[in-house]
Amino acid sequence: MAPTTLTAPTRAADDAVRLRLDQDSSRKTVLDGGWWPRSTDVVAELPGLVQALAGLRGEITHVLMNGAEWDLPHPRRAAVSGRTVRLGWYTSQPAGLITIMTDFGNDRFDLLVVPPAATRASADAALAAAADTADRRRTPDLLTGIEHVR
Repeated sequence: MAPTTLTAPTRAADDAVRLRLDQDSSRKTVLDGGWWPRSTDVVAELPGLVQALAGLRGEITHVLMNGAEWDLPHPRRAAVSGRTVRLGWYTSQPAGLITIMTDFGNDRFDLLVVPPAATRASADAALAAAADTADRRRTPDLLTGIEHVR
C-alpha cells in the first residue's frame, strides 16, 4: 500500500527550486509561472516547491496534479515545514499543469511543469513564457516547444 503522507527531504543549498513566477498576481493571466523539477519523484520534488511558494498568497492547503506525470507512490498528504498539505491526483488535470491552492480567498497558483529531461535552453524559454503576463498560451502549447536532453 502506498504511503499516505510524504515528508520534505533536506535540500542542499545548490539544489534550489527552479521556479519562475509572474510578478502580477492579478489572476488575469493564463499561468502564474513555471516550475522545472529535477525528477518525476513527487516525494523528493514537491516539498521544495511548496516551501518556495509558502506565504506568497496565503498558506498552501492543496496541490492538484496529473498522476500520469509523476512516479508512484501518489501520497494523499504532504508534511512540509510542520504543515500538512492535501494532494489530489486527477487524470483530468491538463498535462504539464500543477495547481496549488491556498487559504487566501481560494487563491491559487497555476504553474507549467517543465519536464525534468528538458534542455536548459528550452526549459528557460518555457519558464519565461509561463511567467509572461502577455503570453496567453496554455500548458499543452508550451510543452510542445520543449526539447529534451538526448
